[in-house]
Amino acid sequence: MPKHSAGLILYRRRGSNLQVLLAHPGGPFFARKDLGAWSIPKGEHEPGEDLLVAAQREFQEELGFRPEGDFLALGSVTQKSGKVVHAWAFEGDWDPARIESNTFSIEWPPHSGEQRDFPEVDRAEFFDVEEARRRINPAQTEFLTRLQRYLAESRPPADS
Repeated sequence: MPKHSAGLILYRRRGSNLQVLLAHPGGPFFARKDLGAWSIPKGEHEPGEDLLVAAQREFQEELGFRPEGDFLALGSVTQKSGKVVHAWAFEGDWDPARIESNTFSIEWPPHSGEQRDFPEVDRAEFFDVEEARRRINPAQTEFLTRLQRYLAESRPPADS
């Protein structure tokens, strides 16, 4: 049975430019990875936990920022690993330099017997959507497409 994660996309508009916040996974395995390694802030949900509640909890745990606002359901995607990711988007702003991520512990270096703590997310950054498409896990690009489609459809018509 595949694992399920739930996450949020914080977006903001700068004029006609749409930007989304992505998180870079912490720890030694992702230290030198960039393109295709970034993700929406997300994590696994507890048994019986509402997926949106899990997404909000994970967002706060990974970034140290409490998400608030109207949440737009973006559906789910299946990543190459088989993990199913459920996502919502919300509009807002935040300074990524203020990140306060929770940590995890692993044996590092391997077979050393030493446990080291690493942040779950080592950095976060707003990207224009096209740059975000280059950096995000390839399966998650569909969330960006859905967000752009929703925003284009909900935009009031321009005055003539």
